[in-house]
Amino acid sequence: MSTHDLEDMGCGTSSSTKDRKSEKALKAALVIQNWYRGYSARLKARQRYALTIFQSIEYADEQGQLQLSNFFSFMLENYTQIHEKDPELVARLFGGTLQDAKDRQDYVSFVDVPDSYNGPRLQFPLTFTDIDLLVEAFKKQQILHAHYVLEVLFETKRVLKQMPNFTQVKTSPTKEITICGDLHGKLDDLFLIFYKNGLPSGSNSYIFNGDFVDRGKHSMEILMILFVSFLVYPNDLHLNRGNHEDFMMNLRYGFTKEILHKYKMHGKKILQILEDVYTWLPIGTIIDNEILVIHGGISESTDLNLLHRIERHKMKSVLMPPISVDEDHDADLRKTKTGANVVPREVKTNESPSEQLPKHEWEQVIDILWSDPRGKRGCYPNTSRGGGCYFGPDITSKILNKFQLKMLIRSHECKPEGYEICHDGKVVTVFSASNYYEEGSNRGAYIKLCCDMTPRFFQYQVTRATCSRPLYQRVNTMESSAIRILKERMLSRKTDLIRAFQLQDRSKSGKLSMGQWAFSMENTLGLNLPWRSLSPHLVTTDKNGNINYMSTFQDIHIQKPVKEAQSTLIETLYRYRSDLQIIFNVIDSDHSGLISMEEFRAMWKLFNSHYSIHIEDFQIDELAERMDLNKDGSIDFNEFLKAFYVVHKLEKLNKSDGQSP
Repeated sequence: MSTHDLEDMGCGTSSSTKDRKSEKALKAALVIQNWYRGYSARLKARQRYALTIFQSIEYADEQGQLQLSNFFSFMLENYTQIHEKDPELVARLFGGTLQDAKDRQDYVSFVDVPDSYNGPRLQFPLTFTDIDLLVEAFKKQQILHAHYVLEVLFETKRVLKQMPNFTQVKTSPTKEITICGDLHGKLDDLFLIFYKNGLPSGSNSYIFNGDFVDRGKHSMEILMILFVSFLVYPNDLHLNRGNHEDFMMNLRYGFTKEILHKYKMHGKKILQILEDVYTWLPIGTIIDNEILVIHGGISESTDLNLLHRIERHKMKSVLMPPISVDEDHDADLRKTKTGANVVPREVKTNESPSEQLPKHEWEQVIDILWSDPRGKRGCYPNTSRGGGCYFGPDITSKILNKFQLKMLIRSHECKPEGYEICHDGKVVTVFSASNYYEEGSNRGAYIKLCCDMTPRFFQYQVTRATCSRPLYQRVNTMESSAIRILKERMLSRKTDLIRAFQLQDRSKSGKLSMGQWAFSMENTLGLNLPWRSLSPHLVTTDKNGNINYMSTFQDIHIQKPVKEAQSTLIETLYRYRSDLQIIFNVIDSDHSGLISMEEFRAMWKLFNSHYSIHIEDFQIDELAERMDLNKDGSIDFNEFLKAFYVVHKLEKLNKSDGQSP
């Protein structure tokens, strides 16, 4: 039968119809595919913007924490009675070690374990059974008794003191090593790592690369599991110090509060010995003489030979620079690379200058704990965090080549996928706390290394209700949370922002162009955010695209704890609430939650003077009297801070799938 005959029978028409239908189906599929790609890209962009907000505010807070060292120096310089009145405070801030913190028996022997205690009971010397016992007990949310906590801390310190600054580790074809990044008190992540990868053992080695504590609610449990595992397998479980293994960081980011809540009677003892344990943690690990594992990063001046030799236990706090010793007495103060003043020479502690790290050694450790890699060449100040540096690929190559190394593995930064590779594969970041900023915000990861030196990455995410939701719902939750904390930050700088807006608004119209508004926001807040893209969530615009800048504050305000207090005072207290709480906690040396009216007034006047805050003394005096809630001449500053809260009337975020911030 010919082709012509087939066409006469209608077969040709049928084939043409099928072709047209196939073409339509293909076009429809391409339209759907392109729409979905755009939809996914917009969701990813919104997720990325939210993470940027979280990270920018986190780093700004860390910068504020570092700058507090400047205030403490100023406080000791001016508050002349403080040494005579409270030598313990001076010792804590500037490197002194309390004598009673050295006596193990003074602590442990007076903390009895009652028969009624039904939590885990550890047996010394510790064995694998104790690791398993702790893990199972903590899964049931049991609390380890203070007696055992102190025993573990003292024993950990004893073993750590015998270790070098950098732990040398060897792998083999039959022995891998697992490297974990920041955990930040997120116990479920540690449980998931152990479930997937096994408990530490002689054949299952681990490196935990710092930042075990703070932010999460279970820092003590993580610390106890890691320390007990280290004591059982000191040659197979390795601990590096992070920038949060620091008592001053713990004051701001939650671990101090967690300890005092869980151990009301013996919390102070635990804190004192823990401060000492931190100083003995190694500052790095070297695998097969080829891979350097440190918490933060490097700088152009990083000298591993010097870092091998320093007396690391003299670094009491990365936030407290060494005491200035000027033999010529030419200057009372000097500046550190972070811009923080050092204690003047006339301030005395119970340790001599020989018990302090020299400035150049202190700076080396700061770089190791605080620095971050960037794509830009060179080494320049870490302006986001306020400490350490940014180091480019050229610096990585220079330092690795200088010390015959092939790779740097570090942590310190939350990454959406739990890890990131940069600098031509020579720098790897691993971060093990999933859902760090918000449920669904990021994966956690760990690395496995064998003797071939090729890292293998394992990702995970602790499953919660929100994690099982569709991606757009998780992004909406993240985005809402990020916008909320950003608006709180904006509110804390309301006066400064209005002043910046008005300087741009020469015609006094109450409106600014997008460029003027974005410039004012960045210049005032210093958060390095994509303000133009975020503007639909933060302000209202007119039909010409101009911004009504007062709408920045229209849906959020601070609830005043005292109706008569001026708005400027309330805003100032809200803005500096974290700093003030840390200062309060340092002065409150007995952790009673109370300080005297005299101490509060002195603290505030120094704070006011140092930060050049324009609040009249009589306002503080009046506020202090109102804060004397018990009418006994003492101030419960923690309760007072609870009275400050931000009232949100946030409009629903635009949840259109096609809308990106």
